[in-house]
Amino acid sequence: MSSRPESPIVPRVVIVGRPNVGKSSLFNWLIEKRIAIEDPTAGVTRDRLVQRVALDGRIVDLIDTGGMGFDDPDGLSAHIDRQISAGLSEAAVIVFVVDVRSGLVAADEQVAARVRRAGVPVILVVNKADAPKFDVHAHEFDAFGFGAPLVVSVRQHRNRDGLIEAILKHLPAPRPNEETTVDLPEMKLAIVGRRNVGKSTFVNSLADEERVITSPVAGTTRDSVDVRFEVDGHSFLAIDTPGLRRTKSRTSDIDFYSTHRAQRSIRRADVVLLFFDASEPIGKVDKQLAEEIVEGFKPVVLVVNKWDLYAGDVERKEWTTYLRDTFRTMPWAPVRFVTARSGRNVKAVVDDAQRLFRQSHERVTTGRLNTIVRQAVETNPPPTDARHRRVRIYYATQAETAPPTIVLSTSAPRSVSEPYRRYLLNVIRQHTAFREVPIRLVVRGRSKADSPDR
Repeated sequence: MSSRPESPIVPRVVIVGRPNVGKSSLFNWLIEKRIAIEDPTAGVTRDRLVQRVALDGRIVDLIDTGGMGFDDPDGLSAHIDRQISAGLSEAAVIVFVVDVRSGLVAADEQVAARVRRAGVPVILVVNKADAPKFDVHAHEFDAFGFGAPLVVSVRQHRNRDGLIEAILKHLPAPRPNEETTVDLPEMKLAIVGRRNVGKSTFVNSLADEERVITSPVAGTTRDSVDVRFEVDGHSFLAIDTPGLRRTKSRTSDIDFYSTHRAQRSIRRADVVLLFFDASEPIGKVDKQLAEEIVEGFKPVVLVVNKWDLYAGDVERKEWTTYLRDTFRTMPWAPVRFVTARSGRNVKAVVDDAQRLFRQSHERVTTGRLNTIVRQAVETNPPPTDARHRRVRIYYATQAETAPPTIVLSTSAPRSVSEPYRRYLLNVIRQHTAFREVPIRLVVRGRSKADSPDR
């Protein structure tokens, strides 16, 4: 597979600091989206979070990092530190965040020493100055030698424009081939599943680097992490999501935020990869995720990971039958067996996703669609309405793509039963390009509101 990490021609602005100085809040503030989890618990951010944004017309990759010097209780400190080091090595500008309320502490000194070694411009940002009375205390940080500190308050929205101006001032001059627009990837892939099924390992295989932390520790990934990668000259975005837990097992705000991030990632994805561990039975969380995918009308590949550990004990056909019997609402979804750690079949999954992406954007002409529906009605007539009259289907047309949305005009929409709707969907799927993707069917009368089905 021909892949690479994010484009090096986009300058990178890396946010660093000790834990709990407001790095993630500042990251969200600058991109004007709630991407990073904001929580008073130290050490919530572990991976590098990257968002490509336009700051007054200049395109940059803004990067949030974990707190420097944090002793992670799950033994992931070395992993977190490698992610920070990777961010610093790529930085065009470093935004060094400190907390005016806590004042200068030894941990800030350690961060300062580390960013000096990076050898790139540093903007010292004194956060949590929620009122002008705190501004005078910012000069305590003059001792670092990074110039006059920039005083801000994310909570009170103080001096965001000043921070953007400082970032732009310290960026290197634009290169001739530098991006001038926030380029959209051709396809967004959400990788979802319960904990420890190998989602992050799969993403690292796509990116061809340790882009996100992997470990046996359950719940290692907490944020949804966007990772740009390329395959055969095409640009994609992989969204690594936190592993979900059963509702009754969610014991903290972090669990709640992680669940919300995973659900939002499904909604913004073009194609979803639902991961399973080949050595574990399907559980309640898997079924909940499948419901989210079906409700969102998202194309999905069912990915059975860690196949190398289990391939000798069961045939692929048995696992496929197991999936089909469990997820009866998505019989159209392809199944793929992979070993993410070695990269086996990883590109095949991306190829599957591309195929589904294309299918979901196909269009069927109204003439062709009506021929298909007419033949379906002749083979199996619709049910009768409340007055025992056969429901008449006047015409069908495709209203939208992604998901393909078919509007059916009938004499009695409420009398078109669920089994008959499924029958029509199956016939449409068999005779169109929508073989492996969900179809949204809207059954309506000539002047009545739509009634959605899948």
